[in-house]
Amino acid sequence: MIERARNFIWHNARTLEQRWFEHAFDGGSANAVVQAVLAFRNDDGGYGFALEPDHRGPTSQPLHALRALQMFGEVNAPEQAESILNWLEATCPDGSVPFGMSTSKDHPKAPWVAADDQGGLLLTAQIAAGLLALGVTHPWLDRASDYCWREIDELEKTHPYELRAAVMFLDEAKDRKRAELAAEKLRHLHTEGYEEDEGLAMHHYAAKPSSLARAWFSDAEFGKGLDELQHAQQEDGGWNFGFPAFTPIVTFEWRSIATIDALLTLRRYGRIS
Repeated sequence: MIERARNFIWHNARTLEQRWFEHAFDGGSANAVVQAVLAFRNDDGGYGFALEPDHRGPTSQPLHALRALQMFGEVNAPEQAESILNWLEATCPDGSVPFGMSTSKDHPKAPWVAADDQGGLLLTAQIAAGLLALGVTHPWLDRASDYCWREIDELEKTHPYELRAAVMFLDEAKDRKRAELAAEKLRHLHTEGYEEDEGLAMHHYAAKPSSLARAWFSDAEFGKGLDELQHAQQEDGGWNFGFPAFTPIVTFEWRSIATIDALLTLRRYGRIS
């Protein structure tokens, strides 16, 4: 399985994902991953240039900051969060992060990527989770965390991606008792807004065994979900992703990310070593 995925990555992935795969499975350098991410950094401390494949163009955007934080988390590089925090402080001072900023209005982006500067839980929760996972402290993160708690407490309905974002935040939140109670509420929340084949699998909510969302599913159904993930490797060695490709280049960019994510999930759950 890993050898087939390795072949797929070397044939199709960007340098960043090749470095990430090397680090995760072949003893590659953590610093090489960091340097690959830094190639996408702008002078303002944010990130652009399609670091997150669905948002093209050079301008610093929240989706790219999120992807950078996730990569820094994979290689335990908390010192790299400083420039992102400075950028967030300058662009989102109230602690609420938009899905997309109007600075990108003249550049290509997937049709579901807004550029309206409207803050929301979807990106704020994921970025806060990434920062908390790195163990950093900062006044901006305190404001973002307060915002996430308020939004989660007030949620009455949601959609799958916002639900995943919320539980990602809860998994990293410092107040564990409050997080557990909030996760139990989210478990019963109505979700809507996506086609049946465009939703999220169980492992997307509980990407690791310690996730609070793991309790949302029985051992039998979660095991079946992992079986499906394990058997979803394609003939070329890669995995597919569960949403449309809005332009051809993102197909292999997202498939490379999905492939490494699938392998890491299977390893966290003991399906591969």
